[in-house]
Amino acid sequence: MVRPQARAQALRAAGLLVALGVLALTVLLSIWLGSKDIPFLATWDVLWNSDGSNDAVIIHEYRIPRTLLGMLVGGALGLAGALMQALTRNPLADPGLLGVTMGASTGVVISLAFFGLSSVLGYVWFAFAGAAFAAVVVYALGGTGRGNATPERLVLAGAAVTAVMYAFNTAVLLMDPEAFDEFRFWNVGSLAGRYVDVLLPVLPFLAAGILLALLLIRPLNALAMGEDLGRALGTNPARVRALGALAITLLCGAATAAAGPIAFVGLAVPHMARLLVGPDQRWVLPYSLVLAPILLVASDIVGRVIAPPSEIQVGIVTAAIGVPVFIALCRKRKLAAL
Repeated sequence: MVRPQARAQALRAAGLLVALGVLALTVLLSIWLGSKDIPFLATWDVLWNSDGSNDAVIIHEYRIPRTLLGMLVGGALGLAGALMQALTRNPLADPGLLGVTMGASTGVVISLAFFGLSSVLGYVWFAFAGAAFAAVVVYALGGTGRGNATPERLVLAGAAVTAVMYAFNTAVLLMDPEAFDEFRFWNVGSLAGRYVDVLLPVLPFLAAGILLALLLIRPLNALAMGEDLGRALGTNPARVRALGALAITLLCGAATAAAGPIAFVGLAVPHMARLLVGPDQRWVLPYSLVLAPILLVASDIVGRVIAPPSEIQVGIVTAAIGVPVFIALCRKRKLAAL
């Protein structure tokens, strides 16, 4: 006779496989659909046999890199959100809570206003450096005084650093209208114009962040039972938070640098994962890693086909699609406990 726990584990594993299947289907749709109409059979043919035609160039040089970047950015934001909510014990935490997103924005503002960089490849490194700097400052502030960097201290430090950087960005952009015009296109969040030259530089950081986050699954489960019990189980809370902050910086910093700030994904996807599998981080993090790319890539598809030949940025679509769904989930049942 199969035990209920084993049956539940099997159902969760089956659900993850289904989610992976949905992600694969979404990826195929992203390669097929776009502002230029390419028949499905033609798309399938040039996908495996590039003949140098215009359709092949569109698929191989534009749609495939854009789709891969959407998968990586979505997975990074979903995983960063799940990790942040677990570390801070705050169900409303998202990748912007520790100042990482605002730090990336500050890096872009500096690159535009003071160095005159206007290409994505030019300011992606400034964005990542700004995100890393903000995370270091937040963790340093959260760890001052007696005791270690607690979740409450980190949240307060993140809010303070975000406020200071927001004021700096506003002051610089108000004095430089040209930089403001460039910044507003990055700030809305988009996968358009982000191809292999942007994907490759951020790929090592995203891969390292994903690996580090997955390695923290067991320590996070131990900390969920309380710090004292976590220590008794051999977990060092301070080290887990430090490594978690590093993973969040790598994930959110690289994702934001590549695609701009994309709201909602890091906040809502972990809740959806917990509604499906409960609070066990062994399942929440992998589900978040798979569900978030589905949401982001599907939103990008909608943005490409809803108003051809123009496109709507993916950051706008994720908010327009995701927020009503999230509100409906909240109204139907309470947010899953952390």
